[in-house]
Formats: sequence, C-alpha cells, structure tokens
Amino acid sequence: MFTDSHAHLDGKRFDADRAAVLARAQAAGVTTMLAIGNGDGPGTGTLDCAIKLAQQYDWVYATVGIHPHEAELAKPEDFDELQRLAHDPKVIAWGEIGLDYFYDHSPRDVQQRVFVQQMEMARAAKLPIIIHCRPSDNSENAWDDLLRLIREHWASNGLGGVLHCFTGSLDHARAALDLGFMLSFAGNITYAKAQNIRDAAGMAPLDRIFVETDCPYLAPVPHRGKRNEPAFVVEIARQIGALRGPSAEEIGGQTSRNFYDFFELTSPAEVLLPPAN
Repeated sequence: MFTDSHAHLDGKRFDADRAAVLARAQAAGVTTMLAIGNGDGPGTGTLDCAIKLAQQYDWVYATVGIHPHEAELAKPEDFDELQRLAHDPKVIAWGEIGLDYFYDHSPRDVQQRVFVQQMEMARAAKLPIIIHCRPSDNSENAWDDLLRLIREHWASNGLGGVLHCFTGSLDHARAALDLGFMLSFAGNITYAKAQNIRDAAGMAPLDRIFVETDCPYLAPVPHRGKRNEPAFVVEIARQIGALRGPSAEEIGGQTSRNFYDFFELTSPAEVLLPPAN
C-alpha cells in the first residue's frame, strides 16, 4: 500500500484521462491520496478544485490554500472563500503555502504577508499546513525567511505541518523536524544531482517522512521526462528503501501509517497495516 501525500490532479494535463490515472494509481497499490487545492488558474482560479475531486473518491483527501506564485493576485474574497472551504469534511490541511524566491512570480514581501495571513487562518481552522519552499540561486535564501516566519507565527500552536517536496540541507531538515514538521520526498530524490535530498531522507526518522509525486511535475526515474502521476509514488518509496534497507512496500506501509497518524485519519478498512517497528 502507498499514499501519495501531494498531487495536483485538477489541471488541464489530466482532463483527458483523470479517471484512468486514478485507476492506475489504485492498481499500483495507492490507497490514499492528498489532492492539493491551490486553484486551477489563471490566478487563484477555482479554490475548491481539490475538494470537488475528493468528493468523488472516498480515498482522496483535499487541501485549500494560495500558492506563493499567486500571492500578489489574491483578493479579499479569495481569503473569504478559503475560510469557508476549510470547514469541508474532506479538507485535512491548508496548502500548499510558503515562499518561492526562485521564480519570484510575486514580490517577496507580498509572499511573506500572504504566507503569514494563511498561517493565521489555518491556526483558526485547526489545520496543519503544507509548505512550499524554493530558494533563489544566490545568497538570498527562502529557507531563512520561511523558518523564521514559522517560528514567529506557527510553531507555538502545535499543529505542525509538512515540508512538501523537500529539497533543503540537513540543517534545514533538522530545523523542520524540531518544529514538528514532517518531511515529504518527491520524484527528484531519484535524480543524479539530488544527493542533498537523499541525505535528508536517510537522516530523518522513518516515522517522520511522507512520499509524494507532486504530479504532474517531477516524474521519478525511470519515468523522468514524462507527465508524473500518482502510480509513480512507488518509485519514490523504492528509492528511500534503497537508502535505508526496507522494501518499497515496507516504506509504503510505514509512510502510509505516518500519514494516517499525522492527520488523525482512519486507515482504509480493506488494508491491514503491518505492525510498527
């Protein structure tokens, strides 16, 4: 069994075969998926897109939130809608939110303001947060600002969150773990130049990690260059297993248990989880 803890299935790249993609995921052993609800654009788009998908499949959950790319485009009515959507029973987290200093689609001060505003809203809704963090190529590091803002505006509430598609250093990983966050690893862990990601996946306690696809992006080896999809989460589990010893199936079971425990969900009735080590 496997859990894809971060998938973008609402966009046009899946319009032609979304149902077939989900069927392939189940055939590959994916029993749970978290659909990310950042809207289907342009701009903030339709903020209930993940909820609409999750309502069709009992094994799919949803998030809501405004991505840092769209921070400058967010309108007051978008925040009003998010506040309402956060109470939907299929919504289990707020995100993805955070900072992106690589593309800088929104000014950095605006990204920070919208990030803090959404942390405050997530706190009120009692939802954990899903974090996006991408630094620039120069010395201005989004990680420093991100961790500072989390310490100032989030850590004290104990709700925690997920560092999605983790790409930081070991120091960033340790800081995130100390702040109560889970580390989630995506297909780029299989890339030749991603040793820092593999180092973090080898260091983190096995009960503090998730696996994800971030589909349609970052397809893992041997699918690199193709459209990513939830069935490929098996390859991320296989890579972590190769680093740490267990089989892909054992990593899938452990990371699924981590997901259910963190979000306080009941595991699928038809799945018997292996005993915890």
